[in-house]
Amino acid sequence: MPIDATPLRKVLKLECEKNYSNSAVIGGLDKFLAKWSANAEGAITDLKLLKRFNELRLNKFGYASLDRQQRVQYIDDILGFLSAAEKTVDKKVKAYAAATAILSHSKPKAKVEISMSSCSLDSPITIIKGISQTMAARFNKLGVGTVRDLLYFFPNRHLDYSLLKTISQLAEGKEETVIANIWQVREVRLGGKRSTEAIVGDDTGNVRAVWFNNPYLVKQLATNKQIVLSGRVVIYKGHPVFESPEWELLENRELTHAGRLVPIYPLTRGLYPRQVRKLLKGAIDRFSPVVSDFMPPPLKQRLKLLELSQAISQAHFPDDEATKVKARYRLAFDELFLLQLGVLNKKRRWQQDQPGTPFTMNDAVLDTFIGSLPFELTTAQRRVLEDVTTDLKNSKPMSRLLQGDVGSGKTVIAIAALLMAASNGCQGAFMAPTEILAEQHFSNTRRLLSAASREEKLGDCLYRYDSSLTQPLTIALLISDIKGSHKKEIQQLIQDGGIDIVIGTHALIQKDIAFNHLGLAVVDEQHRFGVIQRSALRQKGFNPHVLVMTATPIPRTLALTLYGDLDLSVIDELPPGRQEIKTRWLKPAQRESAHAFLRKQVAEGRQAFIICPLIEESEAVQAKAAIVEFEHLSRQVFPSLKLGLLHGRMPAAEKDDNMRRFRSCELDILVSTPVVEVGIDIPNATVMLIESADRFGLSQLHQFRGRVGRGQEKSYCLLLADNPSEVARSRLDIIEKVQEGFQLAEEDLKMRGPGEFFGTRQSGIPDLKMAKISDVALLELARKEAIGLFEKDPALQSPDNRLLAKEITRVWADGESEWS
Repeated sequence: MPIDATPLRKVLKLECEKNYSNSAVIGGLDKFLAKWSANAEGAITDLKLLKRFNELRLNKFGYASLDRQQRVQYIDDILGFLSAAEKTVDKKVKAYAAATAILSHSKPKAKVEISMSSCSLDSPITIIKGISQTMAARFNKLGVGTVRDLLYFFPNRHLDYSLLKTISQLAEGKEETVIANIWQVREVRLGGKRSTEAIVGDDTGNVRAVWFNNPYLVKQLATNKQIVLSGRVVIYKGHPVFESPEWELLENRELTHAGRLVPIYPLTRGLYPRQVRKLLKGAIDRFSPVVSDFMPPPLKQRLKLLELSQAISQAHFPDDEATKVKARYRLAFDELFLLQLGVLNKKRRWQQDQPGTPFTMNDAVLDTFIGSLPFELTTAQRRVLEDVTTDLKNSKPMSRLLQGDVGSGKTVIAIAALLMAASNGCQGAFMAPTEILAEQHFSNTRRLLSAASREEKLGDCLYRYDSSLTQPLTIALLISDIKGSHKKEIQQLIQDGGIDIVIGTHALIQKDIAFNHLGLAVVDEQHRFGVIQRSALRQKGFNPHVLVMTATPIPRTLALTLYGDLDLSVIDELPPGRQEIKTRWLKPAQRESAHAFLRKQVAEGRQAFIICPLIEESEAVQAKAAIVEFEHLSRQVFPSLKLGLLHGRMPAAEKDDNMRRFRSCELDILVSTPVVEVGIDIPNATVMLIESADRFGLSQLHQFRGRVGRGQEKSYCLLLADNPSEVARSRLDIIEKVQEGFQLAEEDLKMRGPGEFFGTRQSGIPDLKMAKISDVALLELARKEAIGLFEKDPALQSPDNRLLAKEITRVWADGESEWS
């Protein structure tokens, strides 16, 4: 059954992870299943499979109407069908292999292998000779399940064993390669363990090679054979010795393990370097020639990109360093190009398929609100507010990323936009990643609105404001902690249009929340959500305007790549009066001095945070735990001070009480996990002490530091690290010297390798395997080419672009990225 099951498997896996909530894809699972089954049905030729496929009724089953237990069973049935289909393919492939083996005398072997590989690149890796179910399970731990996954399972690095030397030229301590004859092989005992020793030689001399704790090589190395040895040379008793070198017999075939650029792959228990290398070499030789090159020929020719099959092959087993660089360039460009096209397509589908709701700007309301603020807007804030109001007046729905450093004043812009929605008879939603941050946004919104309008309390989380700003305005807080009848009351008011602005967490995108007329959705700390959650909030209205905000500094090019479906605004100046926060990295011996400094600050009427990376102690991770540290600090270090504890597992009421007490200065020190990373605003707090600071990234350390320095007093950030690695030392040095968030982001990029942005999964965005986020020039090129292609052929309908359209749909695999 040569059908592409990878998108379906990904979606079903995500649905399971989301607790069968029917939120894995926009529009629900029924829509995706119907679309997938329409493509798959014609490809099933096995009658038994076709019967089982029809019984699933994927095109009209009604997943949305099932309860959770029924959904679990239905997804299990689908996965069972896919497994049966793959086994059938496996049997057919093996039968075909047996038949072609019989006929091999009349058909070239290379053609047979290519024909076999054409079954499907999305077949399980068990179709490859040498990969059993057990070994496949080991590869699965590394994210490799299909033949395609194996082709894109790139090495971490290469060892250069390509430069041949004669034995007389060998140098101590260097990685060397020689071709020699095997004169003698025997089993020896070295260090009390059975090992193998060989004497090999060429025209210039002889050299000894030993393989410790590996007696089995005696049977594989025959005398008078030629061998290639690659590895480090040591001098033992005045003579050069290869210690456990890579080796390969020279038998008129291409080298894999020695005498070339040798790939080093990531491994897991049960997988070994030579074994993986051999399997990859066979798979690449067989399957890479039949990979379809989806890149449009004109673009490929203009940029002088390698053919895709060649790039894959050379990324694994390059002929030389120059070709390896070209291969990485092609594959990295592919990833960034597909990523950018995918997000541009999402923006096109949202903004062009259906018009939004243009707002009329009520200048009187806006001027009244801004005039009531206890501070003047900065030039940057005014510029960004102009960007936002211009978008809101447009019939094309706003899709904007507002980026600003910690404390730059993004929330004021969001509230102003929400007021414009309310003055146009629309509802506004403000979504934050944590309950603590949602509650703080609610509190700040109330504080700012009450300065311009009389406040009336309607309930615990429900307030109304008179018509000083606009018509009577009602705001509410909606988080999971709100229970029972009060929560149902707020939900009903939202549905009936009785609430103008609702502030909450992901509770806002749950299926039981329905808006009457959602006109604007604001998402705070965007990187905590991802495109799927953003889209889910968008689906709550009829193409509402969307404003997403982040305090995580991201260089412009990177932001445009990661958030390519969003326009970008940056608040690049801090409000007047914000002071530099003195930052110091302290050694463990200075911990007592740090505690003494905290006592002094508290004695002067200030407050302090102490951050620990863990909630409870762990044997696996050597780092401070908040609960244990709270007990220790309370009893032994600060017995005369008032300490509070904050972590994610605490009951919501207890968290709220501790935050309230800390905010009102009833507590001197708050011991917390990273839950305070974003948004917590305590102007009287002047000290941020971070335990196990080496366990945090630069961005996170900068966010912690931003929790202090919000008042008029001098503030401090103290970093404690017991045994930092070399990389962690570099991070601590940088955060100590650099205050500006965007400069920190640039430094952060220099320290990163290939992989996911931010080190956290951007839900719904494809991973990067070859591209590096420090590839600024390549990022810019990929974006430029994607925009150019998109402007010429947004639906990718030209013959040159059809394979590209198919590849984008496969890579994104979310049911919403098809091109038509």
